[in-house]
Amino acid sequence: MTKIKRTVATAFLLGLICALGGARPSWPQQANSSDPDLTYQAMVGDPQTPVAGNPRGDLTIVEFFDYNCPFCIKAEPALEKLIAGDNGIRLVYKDWPIFGGGSIIAARMALAANWQGKYEAVHNALLRTASRKISADQIRVIAANAGADPARLEADLQAHARQIDAILARTEKQAEKLGVPGTPVFLIGPLLIESAPDLEGFQKSVRDARAKSQSIK
Repeated sequence: MTKIKRTVATAFLLGLICALGGARPSWPQQANSSDPDLTYQAMVGDPQTPVAGNPRGDLTIVEFFDYNCPFCIKAEPALEKLIAGDNGIRLVYKDWPIFGGGSIIAARMALAANWQGKYEAVHNALLRTASRKISADQIRVIAANAGADPARLEADLQAHARQIDAILARTEKQAEKLGVPGTPVFLIGPLLIESAPDLEGFQKSVRDARAKSQSIK
């Protein structure tokens, strides 16, 4: 996976956004794109992207994360509590392994686990124990302890290698379109949050997103 290139103008814009509080509108939900991977529907409705929460919820949260990102790890408990306490939220996971190495291995294994219905369990376990120096064997142990069948995991890694690569490539393009500098990033309805909120911060963003979504209907 290649790293996203940033221009001076983009860096300036991101600095301005952070100065204004780290939240801004995502691209319009009805926006068209010549690239099918960059439509709003591709962002929130990719059938190969893992989903948690209520699949029919009234509000979608899209999370871009890296298993070795300390701020992703910090935000995860609050996000889990938010989903557990709000049955109207649909959560879309976007594995974006920008730290390379172990992050890429972890993302590939977690995505492979989705073919046996164990993505969320492996995802949660990896965020609790990940390290930039973690080995492939250690990641396999974590996945197995989370309930993934090791033999099935290895088979799916091989059988679905191209699909997994394609998922990661689509996520890379979508992150580039958003113009974000790194992880974590949350699309909460029409809002984009470039920070690691606590539970209260998530809840406020959810309220704001629902109110904004109602106002533009």
